[in-house]
Amino acid sequence: MSTYKPTVLFVCVHNAGRSQMAAGFLRELAGDTVQVYSGGTQPADSVNPVAVEAMAEVGIDISKNIPDKLSPVTVQDSDVVITMGCGDDCPFYPGKRYEDWQLDDPAGQGIETVRVIRDDIRTRVQELIGSLNVQA
Repeated sequence: MSTYKPTVLFVCVHNAGRSQMAAGFLRELAGDTVQVYSGGTQPADSVNPVAVEAMAEVGIDISKNIPDKLSPVTVQDSDVVITMGCGDDCPFYPGKRYEDWQLDDPAGQGIETVRVIRDDIRTRVQELIGSLNVQA
């Protein structure tokens, strides 16, 4: 049995919505088979309360998460880097697997819109887990 654990980094501008939801889903769905990080190029002061509410509806608590500044070291240490709307601000290192997920920003959106974004993220995270060859 392999002890290899792939490392996934979710990046968005404020690390307050999309990347926090994606990290929450990956931790929940993959358990300890994957190392999960998230960061922002311009982190907010706190996680979007509507994103917290939307995740709580599906039993995932991200209320205690704190937006984190994206570190080049974290990018270098990650096997997969998922970017979500940070464009040219996201650092690029050759040899990394990058995916850019085109998702609406939940900032300023109502719960109905954020639920749609949340459900899209869950589907993408499930597909990502399938591509990582881990037993979740």
